[in-house]
Amino acid sequence: MTDRAMALRAEGRDIISLSVGEPDFATPDHVIAAAKAAMDAGDTKYTAVGGTARMKAAATLHFERDLGIAVPPRQVTISAGGKQAIFHALLATLDPGDEVVIPSPWWVSYPEIVRFSGGTVTDLPTDASGGFRISPDQLAAAITPRTRWLLLNSPGNPTGATYPATELQALGEVLRAHPRVLVLSDDIYAPLRYTPGRHATLAVECPDLADRILTVSGVSKSHAMTGFRIGVATGPAWLIAAMEKLQSHSSGNPSSVSQAAAVAAFEGPQDFLAAWCERFRARRDLVVAGINAIPGLSTPVPDGAFYCMIDAAPLMPRFGDDDALALHLLEHGVAIVAASGFGGRDGFRISFAADEARLTEALRRIAAAVG
Repeated sequence: MTDRAMALRAEGRDIISLSVGEPDFATPDHVIAAAKAAMDAGDTKYTAVGGTARMKAAATLHFERDLGIAVPPRQVTISAGGKQAIFHALLATLDPGDEVVIPSPWWVSYPEIVRFSGGTVTDLPTDASGGFRISPDQLAAAITPRTRWLLLNSPGNPTGATYPATELQALGEVLRAHPRVLVLSDDIYAPLRYTPGRHATLAVECPDLADRILTVSGVSKSHAMTGFRIGVATGPAWLIAAMEKLQSHSSGNPSSVSQAAAVAAFEGPQDFLAAWCERFRARRDLVVAGINAIPGLSTPVPDGAFYCMIDAAPLMPRFGDDDALALHLLEHGVAIVAASGFGGRDGFRISFAADEARLTEALRRIAAAVG
């Protein structure tokens, strides 16, 4: 959808893109300064495959300060974006036919990485009535002797669903009965939450399961550094070693300059995050109110990230499917992503990581397009 939007823009069309999941804020000045300083100092050579010692220490600080996970640097690895960490973790551990449980709607890359790695996707459908979260009973029913991983994303893309501590603890109780099952906890959106209290993550809520939990994070969403391509992950030492072995043969070390910038991101000022979060909250409220005022469309209030999952089921008799609806909206100047791209149906995802004026105009166009 982003490619189509770019092509239409090249033809002179005015397209508002709400399809891309990246903050529209500028990367903080101190991060840019750190990248420039690294280049000026000649830090442009190979580093250790799993990241510099300074970068691992900064990631360790992040995991403990921001997520509550206290680990030594040897249990941390640095990758070229969080996606690479997920890829290497699954590729290192999946045998053909192994099953991976993924709640849907899911982030688009999860099932593709599983299939590339030889695994089989076990879909756990969720919906707005359940907060787009799986229940312990669902999880228990889905696990078989071939289940190898559970993938959790909180706050989630594309729904913004966020698991509270009590629900994670209940899922942990199910997992205790299945010691072969590993858990990938994707917490990349943890700083972007709109509910009070601390962020809850499985490794903290169920510390006895920590030796089979991989927690993935990064700087892309929290510090507006999507182009720097730095992800961080922590988990059991054997898994981190296996991931780094794969990385040594796939890409080698992450960018040395990007690592220097990410060190500044984690070690530098964090106070701007609260202001960014409040700005996203206001945009969320704008989009939720605007969508729910359009006949045929509705959306719950997401607890985190910067996405709304829109239910357009009442419009399906008119359009046929959500892909057709997405193309219809594109013709009316708004690029979104159909729910079917996330393993959902009869709806679409909006990213509200855009300024208020563009969001307001996009909502006007959507209302006109379906009216």
